[in-house]
Amino acid sequence: MQSLTTNARKTNWEGLAIVVNPKNPTTNVTLPRLRSVFLGESRWWPNRTRVTLAAMRRGTPERQTVLRVIYKMDDQDLDRHFLYQRFKGEASTPTTTLRSSADVKKFVVSTPGALGYLRLSDVDDSVKIVRVNGLLPEDDGYPLRLRVRRPK
Repeated sequence: MQSLTTNARKTNWEGLAIVVNPKNPTTNVTLPRLRSVFLGESRWWPNRTRVTLAAMRRGTPERQTVLRVIYKMDDQDLDRHFLYQRFKGEASTPTTTLRSSADVKKFVVSTPGALGYLRLSDVDDSVKIVRVNGLLPEDDGYPLRLRVRRPK
């Protein structure tokens, strides 16, 4: 009985993969470093390529997961954060907001320093998954999880 419960739990959730351009040498990032990058505090990859963020549009489950786990704030707080950064003269490269997972993939593939996020089920060979805290999206304990999409 316990194995049925465990399997049911696994099928209700999927990982939200952090993806980069395949040429990016980064293979692992800690959650605090990821937060620093998303907040615009860390603007460069170790290979000296500028980080360019690709985000999903407001209201998507993917964006809500990133807000909750990485930013630890809601959209209004995030808007205030970036407004304050601009006011202080510390504005970073603006985040590119995209409509769909296909758009995120295209952007990441065509932008050398791009960093985005996709449901694991939307990832293909065109992008590279970066481990978070040493874990891949399908690993137990992976921090970025969201509900599996309901079939249409």
